[in-house]
Amino acid sequence: MRALLALALLATPAQAWDFTPTPICTILKDTPTLQIRVTYDPAQAQPYAITLTRPDPWPATDSFGLRFEGPMAMTIGTDRHQLSNDGRTLTVTDTGFGNVLDGLALNRIAAALAGDLLIPIDLTGARPAVEAFRACGEVPSA
Repeated sequence: MRALLALALLATPAQAWDFTPTPICTILKDTPTLQIRVTYDPAQAQPYAITLTRPDPWPATDSFGLRFEGPMAMTIGTDRHQLSNDGRTLTVTDTGFGNVLDGLALNRIAAALAGDLLIPIDLTGARPAVEAFRACGEVPSA
């Protein structure tokens, strides 16, 4: 499985991880196959959100996960994800995102997991954006 992830990542050009503090703290990575947006909005009851948008609809599944491979390998999952009306955007919200931020900053590869679907994510260059995100508005790391 790791070999498949590595080959898939080699076949796609690396895209930059961008951070912006306004109007809310946001990390964005946009590729032809997936747009990833991580936000922190203290005005929300669950201020952290990750949205993953793809050209085709996500499969309807009972759970969603992120698997991180690298020095701090881990898999995290939830059954509280939501799909947009067109099914192309998957969103997870929570009161803390320490594991998500650590996974993005400290690993080489991630994979979005929904049913049989596995979408590789190159994490090259994510760490500076994550560090800026954590510092935005004194966002705690866990």
